[in-house]
This record gives sequence, structure tokens and C-alpha cells, in this order.
Amino acid sequence: MEEPLALHPVKLYVYDLSKGMARRLSPLMLVAYMLDEIFPLFHLLSVLFGRHTSIIVHKDEFFYGSGGISSCAPGGTLLGPPDSVVDLGNTEVTEEIFLEYLSSLGESMFRGESYNLFEHNCNTFSNEVAQFLTGRKIPSYITDLPAEVLATPFGQALRPLLDSIQIQPPGGNTFSRHNGQS
Repeated sequence: MEEPLALHPVKLYVYDLSKGMARRLSPLMLVAYMLDEIFPLFHLLSVLFGRHTSIIVHKDEFFYGSGGISSCAPGGTLLGPPDSVVDLGNTEVTEEIFLEYLSSLGESMFRGESYNLFEHNCNTFSNEVAQFLTGRKIPSYITDLPAEVLATPFGQALRPLLDSIQIQPPGGNTFSRHNGQS
């Protein structure tokens, strides 16, 4: 008789970079702030896109930015504790298989130079990894936000500027299979 596979919890950490401001400000107000040069660029981005996500599994936090895939202890980035935690379920995927999977992602789809603020970002990574581990997607209110912003005239006007921006969340270590979880 075979032993049952161990189940490992999978969590989605959601960081609201705007601290609630994204929901409160209208695009019109953002334009006014920008024209007055009150908003630093990172703050503007956090208001526009509002959420950074990462996957917690096998006692580590994994995320993606312009530096590639990174890992740290849960809550170990300079972003501090997450604003919310979504329970994505459990996985039977072992740590060894998961690290091999991440290594392959880091060499193909999720290289640092593949990062794109709109179409290939931390939320894309979290969604991909969540589906691999649990068969479930992350909430659509997170994955749909960039498209919603870009559908507005304001988003279209800003797109050329925003296309050139690379974001790497502060903290964590670049993931490398060659030295474990680095």
C-alpha cells in the first residue's frame, strides 16, 4: 500500500503598495497630481497598479520582478507584512520538484529581462505558480487591474512612459537552483 503524499499549504501574499489609495483616487486626480509633479514615479505606479503578489510554499516566499525570480522568508521583503493573505489550498508538489520547476521558469518565461509592468509581472508569476501548485488561479481583481487601467485614456497616455519601467520589489534574494534557495 502506498503512503499518502504530504500536503503543503499554498498562500498568496497580497501587498497593497498604494495603502488603499488606488481605490480612492480617480484617474482625473492622478493627472492633476502628475501635472503638479507631486507624485514620485514609484508612488504613481503603486496607485495605478496597487498590488504586488507572491507565493508562499515550503516555508518561503517567492516573487518576480525585473531581477527575475526571488525568494525570502515569508514577509521578508522591505514591503513588510502583506496587507492580505489568500489561502490557495494545498499542494502535493514536493519542495525538490517545486524548486526544479522554479529553476526552469527562471531560465525561460520569468527571466528578469522578460518583466513587463502590464503583461508579465509579479501577478503573472503568482498566477502561473498557483496553477502549477494547486490548479487554482489567483483572484481576478488582481490579474485584471493592469488591463483596466490601460483601457482608460489616462492609461493609454501613460503607456509609453510606463513600458520602460522595471520594478524589483526590495528585499529577498535572486532565486538560483544552483545554490538552493539562495
